[in-house]
Amino acid sequence: MSKFSADELLDEVYGRTGADDERVVVGPGPGEDAAGVQVGDETLVVSTDPISMAADRIGQLAVTIVTNTVAAAGGDPRYLTSTVLLPEHDTDLLGEVVGQIDETASDLDQSVVAGHSESVVGLDRPLVSMTALGRADSFVPTSGAEPGDDVVLTKAAGIEATGVLATDYREHLDGVDDDTVERARAFFDDVSIIPDAAAVRSHANAMHDPTEGGVLAGLVDLALAADVTIDVARDDVPVREETRALCEAAGVDPLRVLCSGGLLAAVPSDESDAVLAACADAGIDAAVVGTVADGDAGVSLDGERFEAPPTDEVYELLE
Repeated sequence: MSKFSADELLDEVYGRTGADDERVVVGPGPGEDAAGVQVGDETLVVSTDPISMAADRIGQLAVTIVTNTVAAAGGDPRYLTSTVLLPEHDTDLLGEVVGQIDETASDLDQSVVAGHSESVVGLDRPLVSMTALGRADSFVPTSGAEPGDDVVLTKAAGIEATGVLATDYREHLDGVDDDTVERARAFFDDVSIIPDAAAVRSHANAMHDPTEGGVLAGLVDLALAADVTIDVARDDVPVREETRALCEAAGVDPLRVLCSGGLLAAVPSDESDAVLAACADAGIDAAVVGTVADGDAGVSLDGERFEAPPTDEVYELLE
């Protein structure tokens, strides 16, 4: 699984969005994973996302990841639609996936209001695509980072990848004890960033939920969308013990693997302490991991330049 490049999307997608509508506040564009549509005095935030990883938790992740995107745009996700595609006509598997969707949606106070399910010839694993909708007082874009901002990461790098490796890659994790793997599987329960975004959004110039390509790809998305440079030191990026252990065993970089569960936010430097305090009050770990400056768009990680998001190393493992 791989994304189309920014140039491919620019050439083939962004100019082909149907009828113009002045109520569209934010539409398709580089780095923007959610749309904003003005409805009265509020903004309707909408996002859609497919998932085919972590087959054992696919319904749970599908709900969590798409609601994360709405939350990262400043919205309060509330309504969902689902499309469930299965490799064969397996009623038990359908019930399992939809049961996960139902349980996770209930836990996150989301309502599934429409959907579609079918089996597809040639599909080799389940595929779930969800759409989430929610209201926002103010849309927070990916593209809003400004020179002088600090970049904050909530929780840690590689949270989703840690759960995926523990679930889909367990037989290859030589040297990792069973207790560590069990703790890693529990990381799926940390993937929601709805509380993180609620704590941060009133201070943020930009927010982004890093997914494929990890924290590094998320930072590059922020930088490219705002046409700024972001300076980051690897040692400043929090990585949990379980993530380090599993990534080392799998031979992948914790900063370049699936990172749903962490929220990136660009905030004025004089407000970063307030953001960290708000996260602490909500029981959420957070750290300043970088700074925003004028310069060529991209990320400097310990002096190494990145001007395009890296490929996710978990996808390379599981192909």
